[in-house]
Amino acid sequence: MPQTPSDEGLSRRELLASGVTVAVTSTLAPVLGTAVQAATPTPVAAPPFELAEMGVAELQDGLARGRWTARGLTEAYLARIATLDGQLRSVIELNPDALTLAEAADRERRDQGPRGPLHGVPVLLKDNIATADRMETTAGSLALIGRRPGRDAFVVERLRQAGAIILGKTNLSEWANFRSSQSSSGWSGRGGQCRNPFALDRSPCGSSSGTGAAISVNLACVGVGTETDGSITCPAHVCGIVGLKPTVGLVSRAGIVPIAASQDTAGPMCRSVADAAVLLGALAGEDPRDVATAACRGHVHPDYTRFLDPRGLEGARLGVPRTRFFGYSPEADRLIEEALVELKRLGAVLVDPADIPKASAYDDEEYDVLLHEFKDGINAYLASLPGREGPRSLVELIAFNDHARDREMPFFGQEIFLQAQEKGPLTSHAYRKAREWCIRLSRHKGLDAVLDAHRLDALVAPTGSPAWPIDLVNGDHYLGSFSQPAAVAGYPHITVPAGFAFGLPVGLSFVGRAWSEPLLLKLAFAFEQGTRHRRAPRLLPTADLAEQAAP
Repeated sequence: MPQTPSDEGLSRRELLASGVTVAVTSTLAPVLGTAVQAATPTPVAAPPFELAEMGVAELQDGLARGRWTARGLTEAYLARIATLDGQLRSVIELNPDALTLAEAADRERRDQGPRGPLHGVPVLLKDNIATADRMETTAGSLALIGRRPGRDAFVVERLRQAGAIILGKTNLSEWANFRSSQSSSGWSGRGGQCRNPFALDRSPCGSSSGTGAAISVNLACVGVGTETDGSITCPAHVCGIVGLKPTVGLVSRAGIVPIAASQDTAGPMCRSVADAAVLLGALAGEDPRDVATAACRGHVHPDYTRFLDPRGLEGARLGVPRTRFFGYSPEADRLIEEALVELKRLGAVLVDPADIPKASAYDDEEYDVLLHEFKDGINAYLASLPGREGPRSLVELIAFNDHARDREMPFFGQEIFLQAQEKGPLTSHAYRKAREWCIRLSRHKGLDAVLDAHRLDALVAPTGSPAWPIDLVNGDHYLGSFSQPAAVAGYPHITVPAGFAFGLPVGLSFVGRAWSEPLLLKLAFAFEQGTRHRRAPRLLPTADLAEQAAP
């Protein structure tokens, strides 16, 4: 474990150098009229950081031994944010009560002992996750500034109960990347353009862009993102971290700005599988406010770390779905072919190919479901917010964006909002038919079919391509990904670093059956421990073209 100084040394040396005493009392987001900023910033080299790459277990060990305090950890991460995040724009707002919460955690540890593994650990949350405190919850939109929810999201309640320190909110693709088909991942009207910490001119992917970038560059110990289709796994893989999209219903969505009830979920974004296991244990659980969580009874584990096994790949049967999920990126293919060799070396049995039936048969139906469910969900969410100011329906939200066009829509529009507004209710035949089609083809005739046919534990494939350049003119340049099957089915999906192409990370995905998080964590942990591909970003101005992507 890296040598760690006392709390006093951390706070004085790093806190004074960064001016964080000012930053902690205010938002880090740009002045509202300047969020259109797009030029690549001049890189600032990351200074040595004594908590770099430390995970939950290491921080808890240091706290238990008195090497530092929760306040000292919080000060250190706040100083790190103040030093580096000007060029990343990954943190949209800091919690003005963070140091007070940390001091309370220290008192409780001293008087009663720690609550658990997250006691005193700083956590960052995506800015579509409600906190009933002095921070905003905006989904990156100016329309929600001042519309503060009256209650914490369920996952925030769970984190507070675990003794975690809510450090702040992260930037994201505005409205979780469901406003325009020409969007740039990581851009929001409130936060501007978030950037990839491995190459500042590259996309951090979305929509949990800020969480992925911030955790990768050690701006907090762990983070929480949300996903509808790829919004945890894509930013995790291009930012070189672990991302876990749980089974829909394992983690409550109550208090999270919605896209689609059938696919939305929150999940861990961490630098290690072990940290993801700890965080999942805190987040998972039944919640009366989210009816989907009733299905998780009997599937929740308070401690997912007990499933971690460095020999967990021995005898595991893994399928390789090549059709559609390979072939779009030579760089990703090369790295994942090397990963397949490593999986066999670590004891896995590969069934190759093991293609997913009907994998291309529900693209249009998924989008139709998302449009219907977004209209229903966002109308309910906006109407539930306290106060009378601001949009209270999708119609009013569309009008707000038109009125604030220069700040909200300088690069791309809101055609997805307009399409959603035209959809009927969830009782309509069109919606019910599309949803039934998605369930049948993604589950029974899709993932379940291939897993059953080959007696597989999981499927493995490239999570996606290396990050593409940020392009505010034309929008994102997606080449492909492995997110859709698990997203539409509502099944779990974890991505783990698998290597680099031109200095840009690529992740290996493991996808399994509903409620198979323990198994996926075991498999991912064994791969992570057997390969050790994770490395910290260097905040380079562009991709490292000297690092060849192919022999």
